[in-house]
Amino acid sequence: MVTQSPVNVFLLMVFLELVALSSGEFLKHPLLQRTPRPSPSEALSQDIRRLNSLLRRPPAITSPVISGASSGTGQYFVTLHLGSPPQRLNLVADTGSDLIWAKCSACTNCSANYRRSYFLVRHSSSFRSHHCYSDACRLVPHSHDDRVCNLTRLHSSCRYEYSYSDGSVSAGFFASETATLNTSFNRVVELRNLDFGCGFQVAGPSVTGASFHGAQGVLGLGRGDISFSSQLGRHFGNKFSYCLMDYTLSPSPTSFLTIGGDENATVLPSAYVSFTPLLTNPISPTFYYISIQTISVGGERLPVSPSVWSLDEIGNGGTIIDSGTTLTFLAKPAHAQVLAAMRKRVRLPSTAVLTPGFDLCVNVTGLGRKSVMAALPKLTLRLRGGAVMVPPPRNYFIPTAEGVRCLAILAVTAEGSSSVIGNLMQQGFLFEFDRDRSRLGFSRHGCSLSL
Repeated sequence: MVTQSPVNVFLLMVFLELVALSSGEFLKHPLLQRTPRPSPSEALSQDIRRLNSLLRRPPAITSPVISGASSGTGQYFVTLHLGSPPQRLNLVADTGSDLIWAKCSACTNCSANYRRSYFLVRHSSSFRSHHCYSDACRLVPHSHDDRVCNLTRLHSSCRYEYSYSDGSVSAGFFASETATLNTSFNRVVELRNLDFGCGFQVAGPSVTGASFHGAQGVLGLGRGDISFSSQLGRHFGNKFSYCLMDYTLSPSPTSFLTIGGDENATVLPSAYVSFTPLLTNPISPTFYYISIQTISVGGERLPVSPSVWSLDEIGNGGTIIDSGTTLTFLAKPAHAQVLAAMRKRVRLPSTAVLTPGFDLCVNVTGLGRKSVMAALPKLTLRLRGGAVMVPPPRNYFIPTAEGVRCLAILAVTAEGSSSVIGNLMQQGFLFEFDRDRSRLGFSRHGCSLSL
């Protein structure tokens, strides 16, 4: 998800208490895939709203990542157990925002269905709201009405208001809680003083609509100090990795979101990993930017001007890797050439009618999967640093109806907007975000591993 404006970040020492982990042990969050996916029109609508803003290693934290397809969303979920005793929450894994937040309720006698939809504050003995004068409170955006502390109240709580590009808002109290996590050795550890937003007011399509069904909040993985990856990275290594598994596979496979690791090691032997620099945009410091150098279709390099891909001095352009956007969006000049090249080289008949919102659809009726994939042009992205990303055609030609596949690469029309590599294009790759070295590693070899 893309936040509306950058948040001024102040240095904060976050104290996390946990049991000692054995050498080579790391904490795990499952990243699981569910089917069926949402309809293409739902995914497209969700993405357009979002774009309108715009080995052996030390302990690390990992968790399964769950596709939200079965509940009508193109997002991927991470299950986080929060509170004392722990309450299970499904949170959207989002590299495009910073705040960890959950929908909260102050009820005491709650129905079973209500319990599954909210974090129940009064049921946790470890919930602590930050004071409005605290250093922690300075890390989150506030509404104009809540910026001034009430001097007559010794315990004025920190109120936050976090906005997304489509006008969606999560607002409530900025607090700390205990998180319960499982390690790779099937041990349970407690992580205390994890900062998060307790959202008592949640409104807008990004956080309440069809794209959010099945989730109780967002696990921000961005570059800001309040993100999940930043808070845990201070203690386990300032990197994280994940795989987004192919949603067409059945039974649905499991992969993991891993936080931390040895700064000198990668999740795979380096021979299997390609690296490209992560760029910083001071105007939008949350996002993970990479630099596309060239793009090819069917082995032919397209004559896209380098200026189309560049991130300029005022923060325009560039390319964002975003787990919270489903489709892939390219700057208009690049998209026009990709679309023309795909039309020229695809060896399948076009459909009589396009799926709404898509530019190129082909008829695959009666054809096996291998035959379809062989008839679709190969896409190649050459990135800064010499890395080459060659996603399989199923990552960018997706089923939109029975016997129909459409090109899931669309145009960004707004002047100066960034291109976005969405989660469909990322499927089947292991991605490692190494923030200390400011680089992104990726490989097609790692997703089958039980990391």
